Amino acid sequence: MAITSAIGIGSGMDINGIVSQLVQAEGAPAFNSIDRKESAANARLSALGRLKSSLADFRTATGKLNELGAFSTHKASSANESLLMASAGLGAAAGSYSLEVQQLAEAHKLASVGFAGADTVIGSGALTLSVGGSSFSLALDASNNTVTGIRDAINKASDNTGVNASIINVDDGLGGTVAKLVLTAKNEGTANAITVTATEDPAVPGLSQLVYDPLGSAVTNLTEQNAAQDAKILVDGQMATRSTNSIGDVIQGVTLDLKKAAVGTVFNVDVSLDETSIKEVTDGFVAAYNGLMGIVKDLGRYDATTKEGGALVGDSLLRTVQSQVRSAVAETVSSASSSYNSLATIGISIDKNGVMSSDSAVFSNALSNNLAAVSDVFSSSDGVAARLSTRLDQYLNSGGTFDVQTKSLNKQISSYADDRDTVQLRLDNLQRGMLKQFIAMDVAVGQFQSTGAYLAQQLANLGR
Repeated sequence: MAITSAIGIGSGMDINGIVSQLVQAEGAPAFNSIDRKESAANARLSALGRLKSSLADFRTATGKLNELGAFSTHKASSANESLLMASAGLGAAAGSYSLEVQQLAEAHKLASVGFAGADTVIGSGALTLSVGGSSFSLALDASNNTVTGIRDAINKASDNTGVNASIINVDDGLGGTVAKLVLTAKNEGTANAITVTATEDPAVPGLSQLVYDPLGSAVTNLTEQNAAQDAKILVDGQMATRSTNSIGDVIQGVTLDLKKAAVGTVFNVDVSLDETSIKEVTDGFVAAYNGLMGIVKDLGRYDATTKEGGALVGDSLLRTVQSQVRSAVAETVSSASSSYNSLATIGISIDKNGVMSSDSAVFSNALSNNLAAVSDVFSSSDGVAARLSTRLDQYLNSGGTFDVQTKSLNKQISSYADDRDTVQLRLDNLQRGMLKQFIAMDVAVGQFQSTGAYLAQQLANLGR
């Protein structure tokens, strides 16, 4: 409540200042209490946010260990990358293979005779193109029967799945140029050879110039620029024929990208376990664990000398998170069926200060001796990653521990504004009441002073 500052007429006191100080003194404990509670709630909310973020990072790193193929990662290398590039994926197994690229796959390409220009009329009627077991037909008339019109009709046909049409302008051998219609199969291989047949309109003949049907009518009025051709490779001396130059079904889990044919040139493709990629995943797990435990330590610290502590010192949630994560990574994995049945046995250990580290030599030796067992330590039914995934989800998923506590804290923080309003309303009422009392007192003092002055005057007159 705003009060106009005034000096008491009767008493000469600063009534406004006195009342304000009294009201402020009355309200200070209540406001300070609200401030302390709000500050504590905000500090806890911030601390929970840090802990949740670190747990989320740890869950991401843990999830990578549980992904399909995390411990079946292989790499493939070609001894002659100018002829063939190799890459490994899921399902690849270690091995060495001899390769020879005998033939590259080629896309079928046909070219028409030369026409005077791109706007030259070829002919009207129907043109049917077949490739890869599919065919589509074009109706050609005065609106689209030129070299350009036929090219566009082919490319825009909604049922065209296998042919690209283009126009080239080349020398005619007589000092001029001609336009040729070129048809190219979208995919390589003999299965994608192009066939063209035509039904001419007698009034505007000429479509027969585009016929290419070697196995049907035996008419081949288009010139074959590139024959449809399959790729051929020898793998350990055995022939493999495919319609594409990117071959992924000859060596399981390995993609072979053919670059150049070289009959008689034999080279090796080696497939081996990609320890580097596996170690990147496990190192990420170790780093995320240490990051999480660093946050836990900071939030739960207490300095006996300064009497200062972290935002969650003594907090039961922090202790539970720390305990459950530690036990999940330290316990033996019952579903692992060999001597490799814990993180410690594969070279990942935790020192007396709670810091996790990985011994590269021990880990590499475990991968070489029993890759499946190392994978089981992490991703089997009772593996470290599987155990952590279940526990972390309970904390982090919608409706989980952090979600519930965050909502509760936000609700508390919102209620403190209402508490302040309640205290202020009480103080406003108190201020109005006190102001009335002081004003009444001031009036009374003024009246007493006036009466005293009158009496003094009367007494003085009696003495004359």
